[in-house]
Amino acid sequence: MIERYSRPEMAQVWSDTHRLELWLDVELAATAAREARGDVAAGTVERIRNAARISLPRMLEIEAEVHHDVIAFLSMVAESVGDDARHLHAGLTSSDLVDTALACQLQEAGRVLVTEIFRVRRAAWKLAQTHRKTPMAGRSHGVHAEPITFGLKCALWSEELGRALDRIQLGLEECATGKFSGAVGTLAHLDAEVEEDALGRLGLKAEPIANQVVQRDRHAALLAAIAVAGGTLEKIALEVRHLMRTEVREAEEPFTEKQKGSSAMPHKRNPVRCERVCGMARLLRAYAMVGFENQALWHERDISHSSAERVVFPDAFLAAHFMAHDLAYVLEGLRVHPERMLANLEAGGGLVFSQRVLLALTAAGMARDEAYRVVQRHAMTAADGGQPFRTGLESDAAVTAVLSAEALASCFGLDHYLRNVDALFARAEEPLK
Repeated sequence: MIERYSRPEMAQVWSDTHRLELWLDVELAATAAREARGDVAAGTVERIRNAARISLPRMLEIEAEVHHDVIAFLSMVAESVGDDARHLHAGLTSSDLVDTALACQLQEAGRVLVTEIFRVRRAAWKLAQTHRKTPMAGRSHGVHAEPITFGLKCALWSEELGRALDRIQLGLEECATGKFSGAVGTLAHLDAEVEEDALGRLGLKAEPIANQVVQRDRHAALLAAIAVAGGTLEKIALEVRHLMRTEVREAEEPFTEKQKGSSAMPHKRNPVRCERVCGMARLLRAYAMVGFENQALWHERDISHSSAERVVFPDAFLAAHFMAHDLAYVLEGLRVHPERMLANLEAGGGLVFSQRVLLALTAAGMARDEAYRVVQRHAMTAADGGQPFRTGLESDAAVTAVLSAEALASCFGLDHYLRNVDALFARAEEPLK
């Protein structure tokens, strides 16, 4: 991921130096398990830990000659460790090291990502509570439907973000899996007890049956969960973009004092952060597709997945984290205009109450098809600039024959549409951590 879209806390997790630090941790965990069993002299791990010096430039220098990153790493470590280096990587294959370290890295990155998505959820929930009874026009197909509240819209976001977090947590749990079972997964050179001990020291579980690699269905599911979460972030950002349109202007991104919206038009205040979130969600879906492609490898393993994973894992986490940070900023500082919401709701002259009138007419005895035709005729006339909707109904003999003036007037109030808002909120889950 380019630096522009990388935040420091996530970039640190995926840095090359930190990856090598994790590689050393993994090698030492395996050596420690062997030391605990008496296969390695006591004190070996401590000596290696104290003596080992990680130098990315030196490793790259060696790799340029040997064309193998794990061998280059082990050679680089051996230069500072000396004779004790012979106890490293005993019975292991490269994927034992790389996949197990990746599992550790994914857990670290997951904690950073989950924290930021949770921040978005908390911001959505706060907006939901603040605007629980703030009426606005519900829209379907982009057209006014029936009244809702802005709080319900935000509560919906909070609920969906909660599901996104659950999926990511499940994906992370599945990926907290490593292996020390050797070149084709047979535990030919290390016993199961050593593998389980070593992985336990890293907070991981063993792949029950492995070949040369940890199986990639685990990683595909995690990348898919991140992509689905990205879709939710995009959904929220897209809604804010619509609400920020000049013709709507019901909510707006924060706009700082010295911020500028256009190089040409000084009046512009654009939804740039939300547009960025929408654009980057496309990346996450592409990364998930790579995860699916990486599941099928030749026989016990090939390395067609390896090059792709060096890109998609860091980039997926960096992009998702950046998106969540941007959207949290937007929701925490969202400028909400309840008066504009109400004005837009009323702009249709009561058209949003059409179903209420339809139901009142059918309840009073009018056939549904006839009631629909009557209400639709007056609605379309009003929508095309003719007689206002309510006025047309009040002057229609077919309507007044079955509905009193009071009964018709009662169809045009907001209270009916807000009466179960609290019940809906009672179903929602307050995000706690």
